[in-house]
Amino acid sequence: MTTRDLVLSALFAAIIVALGLLPPIPIGIIAVPITAQSLGVMLAGVVLGAKRGAIAVLIVVVLVSIGLPVLSGGRGGLSVFAGPTAGFFVGWAFAAYITGYLSERLVKTEQTAIVQGIGFFIASVIGGVVVLYAFGIAWLATNIGLPTAFLGSMGFIPGDIVKAVVAALVGRAVMAGYPLLPQRT
Repeated sequence: MTTRDLVLSALFAAIIVALGLLPPIPIGIIAVPITAQSLGVMLAGVVLGAKRGAIAVLIVVVLVSIGLPVLSGGRGGLSVFAGPTAGFFVGWAFAAYITGYLSERLVKTEQTAIVQGIGFFIASVIGGVVVLYAFGIAWLATNIGLPTAFLGSMGFIPGDIVKAVVAALVGRAVMAGYPLLPQRT
């Protein structure tokens, strides 16, 4: 790990924290609110790749663990790991890693812009939605039951698809504007 890798990971950890400043939006069906921080997780994977993206999220996990109120709604501390959102929070690192891994495999510099954008979108949906929901719903199901957790989480999908589109557009823009950054391995 180089100094550059650490700086980029810290930068994206700061972006995830900054997205937490946007207030959470409760949907009422389940105790998990809509937040912008999952967009930061997708962005970390798409822009930084698997390793650096996961490290960026792990930095945020450490900040939360030591009690800093960096999650949406000013939450922080070890109690986050016992709440209804714990599965989603723990899943962030895996989501960033899978999003980055798929981005590294699906997107190449010699592809056209549209193909790159589609690759970033697919990576964001699989990593930032499917993987994240697998962790989140599994944890939530232990508290409220699988059918309620699954059906309640479906309300998040339209917003998460929009976030995946934004992540794909940003990933493509960064790849075009800063060609040295995609050297993610």
